[in-house]
Amino acid sequence: MELSTISQPDFTALAVVIFEKEKASLPQEMYTSGIFKVDTMPANQGNTREYTEMSMEEYADNKPEGAQAERARVQQGYKKIMTSKRIAKDVGITYEMRTQNKYPEVIGALTSRPRLAINRRELDLTHRFTFCLSTTYTDKNGETVDIAMGDTFALGYTLHALKASSTTYRNRLAGNPQFSKGSLENMLKMKVENTFNPWGEKVTSMPLDVIWSSEDPNTCNTIAEYLQSTASPDALNSGVVNVYRGKFRHVVLSRLATDAAGGVDSTKAKMWGVASTQGFDAHCGIWEEPRLKAPAPGNNQEDSSTDDWDFGVRAGYGIVILSGVGFGVSDGLGTA
Repeated sequence: MELSTISQPDFTALAVVIFEKEKASLPQEMYTSGIFKVDTMPANQGNTREYTEMSMEEYADNKPEGAQAERARVQQGYKKIMTSKRIAKDVGITYEMRTQNKYPEVIGALTSRPRLAINRRELDLTHRFTFCLSTTYTDKNGETVDIAMGDTFALGYTLHALKASSTTYRNRLAGNPQFSKGSLENMLKMKVENTFNPWGEKVTSMPLDVIWSSEDPNTCNTIAEYLQSTASPDALNSGVVNVYRGKFRHVVLSRLATDAAGGVDSTKAKMWGVASTQGFDAHCGIWEEPRLKAPAPGNNQEDSSTDDWDFGVRAGYGIVILSGVGFGVSDGLGTA
């Protein structure tokens, strides 16, 4: 798009026009949540990075007198390759717009474009949860994105496979209820019974510390009641201890209930889940931090024939999740 006196005549109108600047939409709830581990990629090291699970068995064995100690089992688990994706957006400003507009601060707001890249990265990260019940989804540019785990199943699934055992585990809550005390307890019970290493041994060192949800007011308020009340929200008498107070951190994902293009998807409004920032194998690799390519007179972002300036935003990143351990989800629709 070119900003010109034709496309935006009010910028150069004789009358005084009061512009209300666009409100920047920069919540980065997922990127800053701790759910995804952010890795900065060094330059000149390729556009891919392989991630793999590595586990050691949970328990030592008996050692009879004079006998050699047993060797600990070490197992490489599933692996996934992260590939860098580069995103960009340009806006052109004509010579007339730059020299004749009476509202330089508006031009300043319009050329503060890094938020476009930041918002897209946040959308892509959040959509790993939005579409977590599928192995692929189609993004806003019409490209198919592979979001399967190392075991080839969706992130939220009922029969996840382990690398070195026939044991299976689930992390999609049965019945897919909306958030409540009972559904939270069932989610925690599911975690207790379905957190394994590759040999099917129960893992206890993976505490769930995050409850995530959309920004649906009823869901958010109910979660707040259980996490912030000084007494049990269900108690008839004051002084009853709220066992959930301080146990979790609530991460509100404002882009969770959206479609691939970032529009509202009301079918995802009641979606919620849990995650372990310590044990959930989710990664975001940064090849290029969001940045603004700003033009100047005579550089290669000034068109020599039209004198237009091109402001561009660029960023590069990759996203990968290895397994569904340390994660739980309910779509909130109340169906099995």
